[in-house]
Amino acid sequence: MNSSSHYTRHGVLLVLSGPSGTGKTTVYQTMLEHHSDVAFSVSCTTRPPRAGEVDGRDYHFLTPEQFESRRRAGEFLEHANVHGNMYGTLRRQMEDAVAAGQDVLLDVDVQGARQIRGQISGSRLAECTVFIFCGPPSRAELEKRLRARGSDDDAVIQRRLHNAVAEMAAWSEYDCILINDVLDQTVKELEAVLIAARCGTKLVQGKVWDDVN
Repeated sequence: MNSSSHYTRHGVLLVLSGPSGTGKTTVYQTMLEHHSDVAFSVSCTTRPPRAGEVDGRDYHFLTPEQFESRRRAGEFLEHANVHGNMYGTLRRQMEDAVAAGQDVLLDVDVQGARQIRGQISGSRLAECTVFIFCGPPSRAELEKRLRARGSDDDAVIQRRLHNAVAEMAAWSEYDCILINDVLDQTVKELEAVLIAARCGTKLVQGKVWDDVN
């Protein structure tokens, strides 16, 4: 009997968190350079566009009134006030992407990840989501990296370290943990998480084999 496999699958939503200074941004940017089939989540914000930024590519730029209206309607998976401006991730945008088979990477802080868990609990989107924590090799190495930036004074660095300690304690809330010691190795581990998630049976839509129930 001739058998064929031609199933489709939902996409994967990778939710990545980690303290400032861990190199998380460099990790996911490097991974995305090698995986053009993975989309980076475009957030909404109330801050004005900066030079060269394009609406819908860099951010979805909303007025404070538009943002508040969407927040009240429950349209955000997560949202936060950062330096007086609102930022948020649209639930429908993530749902539509994974339903179409698109893999998406979302960069949020620990509080944002907690909001997302609560919002998607028991939903189809939850079955497509992997929570990943990216941490430093040690607190000492984290401080070294923050100081190497040369852009913050000591008070700012100490505040970032204080926040990082609290965030690092949340690692067990995640499905996977990456210790960013050697960049290339960390990128490979993030790619491995994506590959494993793509093979998940919960993502499968329809039959795998036509002649097998």
